[in-house]
Order: sequence, then structure tokens, then C-alpha cells
Amino acid sequence: MKNLDQRNKIIEYSLKLNSTNLSPLRSGNISMRSKEAEKDGYLITPSGKKYESLKPEDIVFMGLNEEEKKNELENKPSSEWRFHRDIYINKKNAEAIVHAHSPHATAVSSHGKSIPPFHYMIALAGGEDIKCAEYATFGTDELSSNIIKALENRSACLMSNHGQVAFGKNLDQAFELAQEIENICHQYTIALKLGNPKILSFEEMKKVLEKAKDYKKG
Repeated sequence: MKNLDQRNKIIEYSLKLNSTNLSPLRSGNISMRSKEAEKDGYLITPSGKKYESLKPEDIVFMGLNEEEKKNELENKPSSEWRFHRDIYINKKNAEAIVHAHSPHATAVSSHGKSIPPFHYMIALAGGEDIKCAEYATFGTDELSSNIIKALENRSACLMSNHGQVAFGKNLDQAFELAQEIENICHQYTIALKLGNPKILSFEEMKKVLEKAKDYKKG
């Protein structure tokens, strides 16, 4: 089987979506940039299957330059394959993507607003705030377009009334960033309960963003 290591990696982290409560049951999806038969594309979790039942052959390969013949595939790709494809096309440094319906990120996304720099760790997503993509029906080109806009100069964003998406140079990094976004959203909801939190200045966030380029979790 082609790309067996990648397929197993996707299954490993799909199970972690459940075990870490980053995305319960069948919600969310994971992909990795890949290539088959000289065709550039990505491997993505299938639609409607419980993560605990996944096998390597269930992971679906999709080409970057075409809308695959989905109806001819034994396993249908996640309904969110469009924004995975478009992130890989628009973000050359994206090698893996994690989309989650994590509890706090989903709760914050229901307000449809960006998260301001109430904490310097906001910079881990790449900007001075975390954008929230405008709402559109799941699986649509409109949603994909909204996500690409919210990811401008960033590697993660919220999805209004939906959840979050994060990408990285590998699946470990993408998953860790998704966990960071969930934690930031948790902290933000707590901060709001106490009132309006202090917001760091644009000048301070510029300093933090510069330092974050070399940030490594110890």
C-alpha cells in the first residue's frame, strides 16, 4: 500500500482527536500532503467513519488539481476536503492540517469574532490576533474561501459556529497548534467572565511575533 507510514500517522492522530477531547466522536478531520503516481495531493480521513475503526486503506488520497471522482471512491473523503485542498494550494508550508470541533474554540467561534491579543501566546497562530472565518455551510467552496481569507499570514483560525483549523510543517506541529488554540480559547472564555481583559498593544505583539519565530516549546 502506498504511503503506509503517512496513513498510519493520520490514524494515530485521529485517535488522539478523541482521546484528548480535541474533537469528539466522528467530528473533525486530519490530512497530510502527499503524492501518488506522480500526482501531488493529500491523504485525508474518510467521511462518516469512527476513528477507532480506521484502517490504512480507509484513508483517502485526493489530488490537488482536480475535484476527485468522489462517487467512484470506495471510501468518500471527509466532507471538508475542499478547504484542506485549498490550504495546501495556498499555503506552501502546510504539510499537515488538523480541523477540530474542540469545545472552547467552537464556543468562541459561535460569536463570529476574532480573538484579540489578551495573551501573547496568540502569536503562535502567526498574527496579532486569531481570526474567525465567516460562517458558510460545511463542505462548501464558500467556507473554504472564508477560511483562506482568515488564514492570511496565519497558520490557524476559528471557523464561525463550527470550530477551528490549524496547519503545520508536520502533523505533530499541526496537532500541537490545534491544542494551543483550544487552550487559548479556554483561557479567553475565563477572562471574559471576569470582565473585559487587558489587550496587548500592536507594538508589543510585533515584538512577540518576532520572538515567536524562534519559539520552541521546551
